[in-house]
Amino acid sequence: MIYLDQAATSYPKPPEVGKAMCLALQTAGNSGRGGHLLSLEASRLVFEVRWELARFFGAEDASCLAFTANATESLNLALLGVLRPGDHVITTELEHNSVLRPLYSLEKRGVEVTILKADRLGVVDFSNLGSHLRLNTRALVVNHASNVTGNVVDLGFVGEFCQDHDLILIVDAAQTAGWYPYDLQHSPIDILAFTGHKGLWGPQGVGGIYVKPDRVGVRPLKTGGSGVQTFSKTHPSEMPEALEAGTLNLPGIAGLGAGLRYIQNLGLSQIRKNEAELITYFYQGVRGIPGIEVYGDFSCLNRCPIVSLNIEDMDSSLVSRLLAEEYGIFTRSGGHCAPLMHAALGTKERGAVRFSLSHMNTKEELDVALQALAELAAGQGREYHG
Repeated sequence: MIYLDQAATSYPKPPEVGKAMCLALQTAGNSGRGGHLLSLEASRLVFEVRWELARFFGAEDASCLAFTANATESLNLALLGVLRPGDHVITTELEHNSVLRPLYSLEKRGVEVTILKADRLGVVDFSNLGSHLRLNTRALVVNHASNVTGNVVDLGFVGEFCQDHDLILIVDAAQTAGWYPYDLQHSPIDILAFTGHKGLWGPQGVGGIYVKPDRVGVRPLKTGGSGVQTFSKTHPSEMPEALEAGTLNLPGIAGLGAGLRYIQNLGLSQIRKNEAELITYFYQGVRGIPGIEVYGDFSCLNRCPIVSLNIEDMDSSLVSRLLAEEYGIFTRSGGHCAPLMHAALGTKERGAVRFSLSHMNTKEELDVALQALAELAAGQGREYHG
């Protein structure tokens, strides 16, 4: 098996991730729900991982970070918790459905939505951002890196624009958390949504949201038990409890902490260097195969390790199936939960085959993938078509 679907979830997980999760199940109780040993152990674990996340992301304080189930929950928290009827929000065609669908829902409730167009390379021109401003514009929501193309948005430019016009900058970091060296305390990002199961090398079912202190308030999606202020009729308003109603995913948090330590032991710069070499190697090999079209802007070296492509008139799902069944190569086909991006790329009808890599992959694996693509592009496997 050659796993090239790292943008969906990283694999294989470092062994220490599973060990940390099992240890949490065996030694920890429920954080904030009691003063006994097991409850205190759970609270300690949550506290330590929260601080590790704060240090990793360069946040002002651990209280800026609340745990969630994934980036989707974090983005719903951000959008539904900040925008009100009568507000105007700007976003782009680069976005995942975890941004688009909440915005469509908010649009029905009276929030005005502007979606900036992307070109055939999947790039948005932010130079005319000012022309979309309105008196009621409240926020800009942007995908830091596309899960389809790997293109990276210049947060420096859009961040400065948001600061100049007092807009809330909400960033979807699903593909960049664990890849990009964030320094949130000194950045213009007001809200960052991330997941643990991709570049942070944690398990599925745990993620988080960063909220810049004294800058923006986020209304919770849910209220209930928090372990504090039990006799109050209202949910605590202080972070992080404000956004963490209910029992936390303690094994997931433990695994996320182990994933963070794994990254720090390897070194983020070394991970980025290895992945840049791998994706460049793969892209150079793919572009030399007749009949293959690659999507995205590869003129920029600062990009996530993703290559999406199609083979002539073959449906992407067929190509992905043949890669899996005939060659043992696992990829992701279809629309990648990013319908507007595929419309911009001209791949709305058949989607694309996405190869997403990590430092866990090798050039030998990529050579096998390149050979498989060359064979499929030359016509082998066409007997399966239809």
